[in-house]
Amino acid sequence: MNNKIKKIQKIGFQWPMEDPFIFCAHHKDLYPKGNEYQGIDSELLIGREIGNDFSGKDGFSMYHGKLVPGFPVHPHRGFETITIVLDGYVDHFDSKGSYGRYGNGDVQWLTTGSGCQHTEMFPLVNENKENLVELFQIWINLPSKNKFVEADYKMLWAEDIPVIDIRNEKGRKTNIRLITGKLEGRESLEPNKNSWAADKNNNVGIYLIKMESEASMTLPAVSETLIRNLYFYQGEGKLIIEGNAIEASTRIKLAGNEEISIVNGEKEAYFIVLEGEPIKEPVVQYGPFVMNTKEEIYQAFADYQETQFGGWPYDREDPVNKRTSGRFAHYADGREEKRYDESSKG
Repeated sequence: MNNKIKKIQKIGFQWPMEDPFIFCAHHKDLYPKGNEYQGIDSELLIGREIGNDFSGKDGFSMYHGKLVPGFPVHPHRGFETITIVLDGYVDHFDSKGSYGRYGNGDVQWLTTGSGCQHTEMFPLVNENKENLVELFQIWINLPSKNKFVEADYKMLWAEDIPVIDIRNEKGRKTNIRLITGKLEGRESLEPNKNSWAADKNNNVGIYLIKMESEASMTLPAVSETLIRNLYFYQGEGKLIIEGNAIEASTRIKLAGNEEISIVNGEKEAYFIVLEGEPIKEPVVQYGPFVMNTKEEIYQAFADYQETQFGGWPYDREDPVNKRTSGRFAHYADGREEKRYDESSKG
């Protein structure tokens, strides 16, 4: 290692995070054909701990779902979730009255703020073939001044997200999906207004990167205080980062004030970069709540018990949209965005 690489660490399902990021998980599941309820027939679920299945048995997990895989209704307060769906779909419902379906490159940015309940179910829309679902969920903290803002969300639709293609002198391509931040002279879509990422001085960057064999790129120097981590999550070969050959399933902590050279080996490589200026406030997390003090955590539980963060206006804990709904977002204020695709054809 050198002064540009601060740490190299192997990673599993749950990745080590640094301020301002709290959590990141990579889900990749190959589900069977969906039944009439966009779920999985019960005989295929034998041997699983239904309701808490993270087994990866037969190539997939049900997570907290019982019929449809995913995460039925649960509360949050004090941070943001950024859900990047590469393949498959996620059905969103929340206690504010918003709902929708997104996937195949879409990103949902949810500010939980003072509190909301929501669901993240993975509808198995394909009845005649297997259903691949691959996504990242990233939690980014909110500063204390924004922990009690009103809950809000927006969609960053795949068609609108900036995509950067870089070819080196060999003609080998690096593909970058710019979720938030600035890179190669391009700027991302705007995050939610109360996000730590909304202030460009906070230098928050989320870059999803795929490199062909022998491709190369450079991360720019940003600031001495920038926290920058690269997560090499998938690939059969090695990445050469500042002369260090690194295998997949590895986190590499990098200097934020130095240019970082990345050269790929002989196989395709997939990684994500998470960077930003730290919030530098105390973090107290208990399950779905992320606050600054224990007292605020106790208050979060009390508020949830009293108000249910607005209640749950749906007739089930794991609602899904119609199989043919396509990609859309219905917001609490009545606005609706539609991005129909092949799933709307039945």
